[in-house]
Amino acid sequence: MNKLIVKKAAVLGAGVMGAQIAAHLANANVPVVLFDLPAREGDKNGVVKKALDGLKKLDPAPLASKGKLKFIDAANYDEHLPLLAECDLVIEAIAERMDWKNDLYARIAPHLAPNAIIASNTSGLSMNALAQGLPEAVRPRFCGIHFFNPPRYMHLVEIIGTQSTDGGTLDALETWLTSRLGKGVIRALDTPNFVANRIGVMSILAVIHHTQAFGLGFDEVDALTGPKIGRPKSATYRTADVVGLDTLAHVVKTMQDTLPNDPWHAYFTSPAWLQALIAQGALGQKTRCGIFRKQGREIQVLDLKAQDYRKSEGEVVEEVAAILKMKNPAEKFAALRGSAHPQAEFLWAIFRDIFHYAAVQLENVADNARDLDLAMRWGFGWAQGPFETWQAAGWSEIAKAIAVDIAAGKTMSTTPLPAWVLEAGRTGVHTAQGSYSASKNAYVPRSTLPVYQRQLFPERVLGETAATPEKSGETLYENDGIRLWKLPAVDSGIGILSIKSKMHTIGDEVLDGVIAAVRQAETTLDGVVIWHEAPFAVGANLAQVTEAIAAGQFDLLEQTVEKFQRASQTLKYAQIPTVAAVQGMALGGGCEFVMHAGKRVMALESYVGLVEAGVGLIPAGGGCKEFAVRAADWAAQSNVPGEVFNYLQNAFMTIAMAKVAKSAVEAVDYGFAKPSDTILFNANELLFVAIREARAMAEAGYAPPPKARAIPVAGKNGIATLEMMLVNMKEGGMISAHDYKVAKFAAIALCGGEIETGSLVDEEWLITVERRLFVELLKDPMTQARIKHMLDTGKPLRN
Repeated sequence: MNKLIVKKAAVLGAGVMGAQIAAHLANANVPVVLFDLPAREGDKNGVVKKALDGLKKLDPAPLASKGKLKFIDAANYDEHLPLLAECDLVIEAIAERMDWKNDLYARIAPHLAPNAIIASNTSGLSMNALAQGLPEAVRPRFCGIHFFNPPRYMHLVEIIGTQSTDGGTLDALETWLTSRLGKGVIRALDTPNFVANRIGVMSILAVIHHTQAFGLGFDEVDALTGPKIGRPKSATYRTADVVGLDTLAHVVKTMQDTLPNDPWHAYFTSPAWLQALIAQGALGQKTRCGIFRKQGREIQVLDLKAQDYRKSEGEVVEEVAAILKMKNPAEKFAALRGSAHPQAEFLWAIFRDIFHYAAVQLENVADNARDLDLAMRWGFGWAQGPFETWQAAGWSEIAKAIAVDIAAGKTMSTTPLPAWVLEAGRTGVHTAQGSYSASKNAYVPRSTLPVYQRQLFPERVLGETAATPEKSGETLYENDGIRLWKLPAVDSGIGILSIKSKMHTIGDEVLDGVIAAVRQAETTLDGVVIWHEAPFAVGANLAQVTEAIAAGQFDLLEQTVEKFQRASQTLKYAQIPTVAAVQGMALGGGCEFVMHAGKRVMALESYVGLVEAGVGLIPAGGGCKEFAVRAADWAAQSNVPGEVFNYLQNAFMTIAMAKVAKSAVEAVDYGFAKPSDTILFNANELLFVAIREARAMAEAGYAPPPKARAIPVAGKNGIATLEMMLVNMKEGGMISAHDYKVAKFAAIALCGGEIETGSLVDEEWLITVERRLFVELLKDPMTQARIKHMLDTGKPLRN
């Protein structure tokens, strides 16, 4: 397999998908040329420039930081097609019209580099038919590359080969997409809508059909088809609004036009109410009106009986809610089948019909059941794919129940279940040997591409044999808060320190464990990686803090804060390299652990911040101290020793406003990580790379940094200047009196205390200042109210 190196890429089409695909390539530091038609007036690149400007305004943000925009160049087809000769990957992402795509292919063909991969982001057109629009010499390098919207955040990419596509090209592209862009890649067959959209849209059509059949409201259905059954919060109808009702109708029309022999073809149509909304221009979220709309603060939903909108208040009835809370899947499905309530009957019907459809179509849409299930997880956000759900609920019992309903005419199609489904002794489709392939009538193992060896604990489907981190490796030390272990098969000299508490909150037992584990590792190991599944850590254990406050144990709390600081310093000054492998949230104390590690390996989707102000506190696990130390380092490197204030201003606003970096790139920008740290796009590779980083640091003769002494601080003048900013914010109504107090305490900590500007202090002085201020805030009833509110509601209180 040849390695794919993409020095530059091109994206053809600056619409919603094209612009965001370009943005994600830019996130990965790949220079991109984004093409579109020349503007009719003014700057010929106006269409693309407008799209690029739009990227900065979208939420969630397609760009990991706005600075990534510099990697994207605007171009148009009239003037800039010769630039394609410099591109190793060309992704076409124009409208779903075969004739338009073929016309574009004819224009670009003379300009393509000899070894460039050409790919179409079509969501359902035939790849073999599209290939005919390209010269024969290009076809071995042509394939489908179907990103899901939004491309930065959706894990799934389907790649679709044609009869002419070179196998090595697909292997190289899959490897590159997996590691460089962080995607979960599924090899889809060249069938309409491929895997995820074929099954996912059929699932939506089943929901639409049964909504009407059981007389349920759209809001009621969304209450049923969201997290309660392992689907996203947006459930079904809100998802349709987010995707766009016109987009949904287009995908349904594609199925209607291209799948005339599908046994479910009668349902491949948009209902009258959907067509009416589209005709009115009510397309969902993008027009602020669709199945749902917001009137003032009230969310309203379309009521088909009243032919008008009403307040959205759909709920799951108590009887059905109790069924959905059952932990045994077999008992849950038996209860749904046995209930006479329309909500329960509806749920059984939508599960039954998607099980039925997936079983019948498996051989036509996917190589194996694992690919189908992972496509639904990664592309539609389902907690489990349909086959996993079926297998967990008892394969044979569910199969018999489906067969009974087919015979009774209750199912959406009378097509019988495939013979393989009803085989004697079958307990499912996922086994230790692999997942069932209907086309091969065999169990297919996982891909053996080398890139997957970097995933030490890959995402598995139900029924696969899979080692879990908790039960893997050799335990070296353990207490109630952490486990120190190693994977000898990977590196017997690098330890893995995993926090065990819920949401990886940091309490006394974690602090004790971190200190003890690092001390032990210094004598027996070459390095330590702090890793566990996301989140990294959501901060201090507020429940423990609240108990101590209620008991008036402020001396004990100060001792705990001192222990927290000692744990952070232990990570920073360990005699072996400490590497923080960060994924998900690293907030408050979790962020401070990240800041103090010797190095960071971070998943792109890491959300890092010192959020203590949200509960009326300041960072006191060394966070304020660390910014003060870095300010002194920055000033020294800028040839203005002692002029620390310019650096501290940004750090102050970051802490005072409890800013959270929404990517690992932003974490570097905010100062929580360093430019030399490693950012990965595939979180499944974190542990592998972090162990390698720790090993490289150890082999290079790692020594901890010398303890900072003679640190110049901003002192009284710095505090006064920062306080002037707060006065303006308070008078402008931007912050409350308590916000003011908390922020001023942060200013005092960052500036080294109320001492003379330019005074020289050491780290011990700085952590003593932040600890004293932290405990003083803990005694404030306003802060105590904020902590209680956060524990009770999970949301910050602005009192």
